[in-house]
Amino acid sequence: MADRHIRHIAIIGGGTAGWMSAAALANALGANALGGNCRITLIESEDIGVIGVGEATIPPIKLFNHSLGLDENDVLAHTQGTFKLGIEFVNWGGEGQRYFHPFGEYGADFDAVPLYHYWLQSRASGNRESLDNYAMAWVMARGGKFSPPTRDPKLVQSTYDYAYHLDAVLYGKYLRRYAEQRGVSRIEGRVIDVALDGESGFITDVILEDGSKVMADLFIDCSGFRGLLIEGALKTGYEDWSHWLPCDRAIAVPCAPAGDFTPYTRSTARAAGWQWRIPLQRRIGNGYVYASAHISDDAAAGVLLDNLDGAPLADPRFLRFTTGRRKKFWHKNCVAIGLSSGFIEPLESTSIHLMQSSITRLLALFPDRDFDPLAAQEFNRITTAEYEATRDFIILHYKENNRPEDLWRYCAAMEIPQNLRYKIDHFRRGGRIVASDFELFRNPSWLAVMIGQNVTPEHYAPLTDLRDIDGEKLLSGLRRVMEQAAGAMPDHMDYINRYCPAKDDPGAEQ
Repeated sequence: MADRHIRHIAIIGGGTAGWMSAAALANALGANALGGNCRITLIESEDIGVIGVGEATIPPIKLFNHSLGLDENDVLAHTQGTFKLGIEFVNWGGEGQRYFHPFGEYGADFDAVPLYHYWLQSRASGNRESLDNYAMAWVMARGGKFSPPTRDPKLVQSTYDYAYHLDAVLYGKYLRRYAEQRGVSRIEGRVIDVALDGESGFITDVILEDGSKVMADLFIDCSGFRGLLIEGALKTGYEDWSHWLPCDRAIAVPCAPAGDFTPYTRSTARAAGWQWRIPLQRRIGNGYVYASAHISDDAAAGVLLDNLDGAPLADPRFLRFTTGRRKKFWHKNCVAIGLSSGFIEPLESTSIHLMQSSITRLLALFPDRDFDPLAAQEFNRITTAEYEATRDFIILHYKENNRPEDLWRYCAAMEIPQNLRYKIDHFRRGGRIVASDFELFRNPSWLAVMIGQNVTPEHYAPLTDLRDIDGEKLLSGLRRVMEQAAGAMPDHMDYINRYCPAKDDPGAEQ
């Protein structure tokens, strides 16, 4: 029987997407990557800058690092990272309003009725205690505390989760060392052309600026927004979502740290978009995502620079983008991962996760040289569903707002995808959270943003009144237990200084 196994994989582009792909493939192939049955080559050019704004993550990043056998503290030390318990949203529902999107649950699963319905019941009686105060992640975050959650489900310390803030460029370098130690070859060079087979339309090789060619069986496109292979060569097409997500520009600038680094990301709504704040150990990552139809680049830069915690450490970098996705993520013998596959603005820190899930999906559907079209079809089906569900979650933040500016008034009035309309209607009617397949964000996340953006249910679950439970006593007891648990935890900065202080030489060998 003829050998049809993949013998050479070429990854076009480095950065976070490229080196995450290389590390995961090298780990999956094991000894085969060390000059054995399947070679992995990554092509990147130092002349092409790295976007590098994906500095905040969500909890599944821990699974990716664990699958590679990486030590959490070592990763954070080499990436100057900190811990992240969620995202604080400032001025999104309206000027002066704040809410927190926590990683984890509200309270604990103990009853047939979710805890938030007892909160809604209490709210109907006049109690104005914030829902935030029933999330362990927020009680910790507001006090600047951090400790890993316990595995004992009987304890309230098991009800939260966490992710990381990290320097995305340093994370890419960290994974590069990991990948190269496991046999991945790196070629410095710029791809200037892509050759296709005249009969099948498959990619046969890429041509570099120096005239050399790199042939492979499977090509991974990590070339960024331009999609050099998936779009430039294979013309798969792009689905534009800017009518739902009209922000099309971003400015990024680091600044000096000021005081303790908070264990959460902050997103602040501005007149023409929103500003991010991501605290690392040695700097704060900042950016302004905005709609160019409502503010000039110079004015946006002024807004960002006027709202930094400390002195800027570099000149602002300007980015242009169109929110949307490729119509096909896997086409013929090419798979797009990262910005080449699409872009959903960084509001909920999904960029690195969408890379991670695509890599995991590729490994699960890993092809041979026959490239079964059913495998590509399944990859595209699941990836499309994940992108669209994530898109809808981001749209929710914009749609349900009470801000007066033109951008926000447009968003409040716009038509939205039917699935999102259905979710909002259910929640507004009776506090019901309805889920669909392949959703990245689960019920607590939808609850946080619905309530935070002032989507107030008309009724709570009828079963709440029929249960023999004193809701007020339950809620007050939960607040007390959470405060006590958080009070016993170390400060976030003390925890980092003890377990994962930034390395003086982040580029040093592991």
